[in-house]
Amino acid sequence: MLDLSIIIVNYNTKEFLEGCVDSLLNSISKKINYEIVVVDNASIDDSPSAISRLRQDFGGKVNIKTILNKENLGFSRANNQGIKISQNSRYILFLNPDTLVKNDTVEKMIEFMDKHKDAGAATCKVVMQNGQIDDASHRGFPTPWNAFCHFVGFEKIFPKSRLFSGYTLGWKEFSKVHEIDVLAGAFMLVRRKAGEDVSWWDEDYFFYGEDIEFCYQLKQKGWKIYYVPQASIMHFKGVSGGIKSVSKDITTANPETKRIATNARFNAMRIFYNKHYKKKYPQVVNWLVHLGISIKEHL
Repeated sequence: MLDLSIIIVNYNTKEFLEGCVDSLLNSISKKINYEIVVVDNASIDDSPSAISRLRQDFGGKVNIKTILNKENLGFSRANNQGIKISQNSRYILFLNPDTLVKNDTVEKMIEFMDKHKDAGAATCKVVMQNGQIDDASHRGFPTPWNAFCHFVGFEKIFPKSRLFSGYTLGWKEFSKVHEIDVLAGAFMLVRRKAGEDVSWWDEDYFFYGEDIEFCYQLKQKGWKIYYVPQASIMHFKGVSGGIKSVSKDITTANPETKRIATNARFNAMRIFYNKHYKKKYPQVVNWLVHLGISIKEHL
C-alpha cells in the first residue's frame, strides 16, 4: 500500500504547478511511497502541455497520473475525480498548485497522522507570499456570530478574544500543535478512512466553501482536525481565482474568471448556511444572515 496520494487540481496556473511539483520531488523523503494525481479543469494557458512534460521529465521518479477535463468542473468534482484514480494509499494530500512545499513537511505531517489516530485531517503552517499566515488554514466554523464579527471588523479589533475572534481562532497558540475546526484545501492531509466516512467532497460547492463543508462533516463523524506548525508551505494565495488582494499582481485570472470566483464565493456561504444553520436559528436570524451576504456581495 502507498503511504500517500497527492491530488492537485489545476486551473490556468501552469508555471505555479511546475514549481509545486518540483518542490514535492525535492522535499519528500525516499522513505515515503507516494503518487501525484493532477486534475486539470480545462485550462487555457497551456497547462495540459506542461502536465505532459511533467510526466515525461519526472515519470521515472514518481508515478504521475493525469486527468484533463474538457470543462471546468469545479474544485470538489475535480478532487473526487482524482480520488477515484488514486491508489489505495493510507493518506491523501489535497494540495493547491500555487504552493511550494518545504523540506520534510510531508514527512513530518505523515508522522503526525501516524501518531494521532484520532486525526481525520491535518494542515501545516501555511504562509502567504506577504509572510503572513493564511487565515483560511486556521479557522473556526462560520456561525452567524463568528461571521458577523469577522465581516464587521470586531475580530481585527480583538484578535485574541474568544468572543470576537471565533472565525480565526486567534486566541490559540500558533507555535504549538492544536485542534482547529477548519483548514484550507490548499494543504489538507486526510486519512483515507476519514475521507471515506464523509464520502469525500460535496459537489454542491463549485469553488470556495468546500473545505469548510469537508471539515464540518469530519467533525460530525467524530474525527479531529489539527494544525501542525512544525511543518510549513508557501501559498501564493488566490492565483487562479483572482479575487484575493494578496495575489492581485500575480493572478492568472481574467475578468470572467474573477466574476465566476466571486459568485461562487458568496454562493458557498449561502449553501453552507442553509445546510447547517438555517434550521438552528430563528427566521429573523436567517433573514439577517442572507441580507448580510447580499450586502457584502455587492460592495
